[in-house]
Amino acid sequence: MADELRLGTRGSQLALWQANTVAARIQEAGGPPCQIVVIKTSGDRLQEAPLSEIGGKRLFVKEIEDALLRGDIDLAVHSSKDMPAVLPETLIVGAVLPREDPLDAIVLPRHTTISEDAIRGMTGDVDLTSPVIEGVSQTAMSFNQVVATLGQSPSLGTGSVRRIAQLTRLFPHARFAPIRGNLDTRLRKVDQGDHDAIVLAAAGLRRLGMASRISVRLPSSACVPAPGQGIVAIEIREGDLRVAAAVEAIDDATAHAAYRAERAVVETLGGGCQTPVGALATPVYPDSLALLAVVVSLDGGHAIYGMAHGSRDDATAIGVRVGKQLLTDGAGAILAEAQRVQDAQKGPQS
Repeated sequence: MADELRLGTRGSQLALWQANTVAARIQEAGGPPCQIVVIKTSGDRLQEAPLSEIGGKRLFVKEIEDALLRGDIDLAVHSSKDMPAVLPETLIVGAVLPREDPLDAIVLPRHTTISEDAIRGMTGDVDLTSPVIEGVSQTAMSFNQVVATLGQSPSLGTGSVRRIAQLTRLFPHARFAPIRGNLDTRLRKVDQGDHDAIVLAAAGLRRLGMASRISVRLPSSACVPAPGQGIVAIEIREGDLRVAAAVEAIDDATAHAAYRAERAVVETLGGGCQTPVGALATPVYPDSLALLAVVVSLDGGHAIYGMAHGSRDDATAIGVRVGKQLLTDGAGAILAEAQRVQDAQKGPQS
């Protein structure tokens, strides 16, 4: 059809869910139909190497952004946490979908036996609207139960620099191992005993109907999620008024404000996607948000937190303020050391 929009996406199960959801919402809002264009990215081709050693999560968006810049597609749909802090010139995020659960989750093998008391403690809801660090007693109770289930030195499947840095503070004797692939592959690996547990974004599990696999949601006091986690972002060319109008009709203002605040933290810090930085902006109704961010040393030994609260309209400024606060408190040295370690892991460039 002449008026249809070409929507670029990765071909994973979750990426296709995101793309089809965006396409359906655009059409429901009276916009044109979308043709889904699957683009294989470098991140999809390099399934075995840890992300921190091959260039970070931008490998999941580069080829799609290149297609958007060339005009081969009209819009691109991404998990916003995969996007770089600074977009290529002439590209913008035109809209985002309503945010799903932004927290990280621990997934235990299906056959794990846990006492009823532990189950009650581990699956209790965490207040997503709370911007503050929760009380130690509440968090310690849940994690003591998790530690008791996993043992003294569990094998935890995650390759995320951010997750490892924060979880090392909770599980100092844990062994972390990279785990790649789609959700089905990762779940199969933990169920067959490759790991004692894996750590995933709760959002992906919920969106694909796998919420029952969440053993415990990690409160922000334990593990501040990745900036943009749980937010689906729609990237377009700046000045493309037809596409802009189609996507603006489905934009969620609350999630978009959170996206701007969290990405502003990363941009201010000068960090990329594979850095030990967490940020979570939560709505404070009717029209405010609270922002919590953290920078953690790779060994988990040093964590710097920053917090701010303000109007949703000032989301970017709030993120910049928190980023500057973190730098003032010493985050720059932590990030520089993390970069040095990652550069050493990559080895000499040919």
